[in-house]
Amino acid sequence: MSRFAYFVLVTCLTMLVSAPVRAAEPACPAILQHSFARLQDEKPQNLCQYAGRVLVVVNTASFCGFTPQYEGLERLHARHKGAGLVVLGFPSNDFAQESKSNKEIADFCENTFGVKFPMFAKTAVRGADANPFFKQLAERSGRAPLWNFHKYLIARDGTVVANYGSMTAPDDTAFVRAVEQQLARR
Repeated sequence: MSRFAYFVLVTCLTMLVSAPVRAAEPACPAILQHSFARLQDEKPQNLCQYAGRVLVVVNTASFCGFTPQYEGLERLHARHKGAGLVVLGFPSNDFAQESKSNKEIADFCENTFGVKFPMFAKTAVRGADANPFFKQLAERSGRAPLWNFHKYLIARDGTVVANYGSMTAPDDTAFVRAVEQQLARR
C-alpha cells in the first residue's frame, strides 16, 4: 500500500469514527404530509417539520368572541414548546369572522396577542372546500370545527387523540392535562 493510499484510508477512518451520531428523524405520519403557506410571508411550509411533536391544531378568526384565546394558546405554546409542543394556527373565514388579508391577520395576531406559534395563510377548514389537513382531522376525530377556535390534539406519532370545541379555553384544566399527558409519552 502506498503512503498516499494509507494516508487516505486513515483520514477516512478518522472522519468516520469522529463524525457525530445523529438521531434518526421521526418518520412523517400521513396526516402531516401537507404543505401550507406561512401566514407572515406566504412561503410554503411542510407540516412534516413537526413530526415527533405533540400538536394542538386550531382554526382561528380575528372577529370572533373567542379571539382572546390567542393569548392562552400562545402561553400554552411558550410554556410547553421545550417539551415538544407546537400550536398550529389556521385562520379561516368559514364562519364569516375573518375578512382580513394574510398580512393584516399576521399583524393583528402579533401586535394584539403576541402570537409566536406557527400560523398559516387563511384557509377553509370545514365542508367541501376544507383543506386536506382539516378534512383528515375531521375524518379521524369524527368532528369538523363547529366554530372558530376548535382544537385538535395530535400525538407525537400523528394520531388524532382528541378534539375540543370553542368553549374549551387553552387553560382549561382537562385540556392542559391531556396535552401534558401526550408530552409525557415518548
